[in-house]
Amino acid sequence: MDILKTLNTLNAAFGPSGLEDSVAEIIKSMAEPYCDEITSDAMGNLICHKKGSGKKIMFAAHMDSLGLMVTHIEKDGALRFGKIGGLPVNELIGTPVRFKDGLKGTVLCSDLEDESKAQLADMFIDIGACSAEDAAKYVRPGDMAVYDTPSAALLNGRIASPYTDNRSGCIVLLMAMEMLEKAENDLYFVFTSQEEVGLRGAKTAAFGVNPDYGIAVDVTGDDSIPKSRHGCSSSLGKGAAIKVKDGSVICSPAVNKILVDLAEKKGIKYQMDVLLSGGTDAGAMSLNMEGVQSGGISIPCRFIHCPQEIVSTEDMENCAKLCAEFAQYKF
Repeated sequence: MDILKTLNTLNAAFGPSGLEDSVAEIIKSMAEPYCDEITSDAMGNLICHKKGSGKKIMFAAHMDSLGLMVTHIEKDGALRFGKIGGLPVNELIGTPVRFKDGLKGTVLCSDLEDESKAQLADMFIDIGACSAEDAAKYVRPGDMAVYDTPSAALLNGRIASPYTDNRSGCIVLLMAMEMLEKAENDLYFVFTSQEEVGLRGAKTAAFGVNPDYGIAVDVTGDDSIPKSRHGCSSSLGKGAAIKVKDGSVICSPAVNKILVDLAEKKGIKYQMDVLLSGGTDAGAMSLNMEGVQSGGISIPCRFIHCPQEIVSTEDMENCAKLCAEFAQYKF
């Protein structure tokens, strides 16, 4: 699979939390050759089932992205907005954005002496409108926009792109599905909705699937950036990150032992993932029904939630290999 090309295809779709259907359609077309059945639920989760008689395993990677929701149109046509998910306010000024219909704009800031102190209330989206009436022809409160920044291949197999969180996780699951010829376990590859606003899709999907084991595939922090404050343990380029904990979950020691053993036996480059804040679908899956033994296979990522994030294609490939090995594990 061409990772950058696939990432661009997924990012070209419009998929902020709650509006993931365009992304789901693309993933469905890519996943169909590797599944026995594909369904969706009321929350918009895409559930790809590869039937087996063994343990029921749910892999989850969220499809949704952060977004900006219009809340008010000013007299001069400027669009005030609120957050869909954890937008990094200090990184937004000057960011190009686009709406579902292709309308484009730029995030700007009111005239402040020190823009570094800008709050969300100081910002607006400029779509080029000359008045409220002009803007209202194209946009209304409740409309959402997403980052419209480009993707690019960097040195050493790294990619800079918007929304590697978590389109890179979706690609990892697709690659793992490609690797699987036969698996005795009953496999559910679930591309979840509304993770960025509270792990919502994974909650309903886990209730419907009711798995024996759950694995969340998502990005995690990068501790190798200059002057890191060590809020995480993983580093870009050092392999698949086996999650120990994040803000939503303490992972199953039994699951982590299997993942570590598989990585070492199969020669898969790995590291341990301790993330002090933030959450993943592993948290929602672990609390399903009477509880699910859950873990995470994470992709180290620089500048999470910013308009340009950076991941390593080698890390993604190692994550896919580890997912495929866990899918085939004989419990």
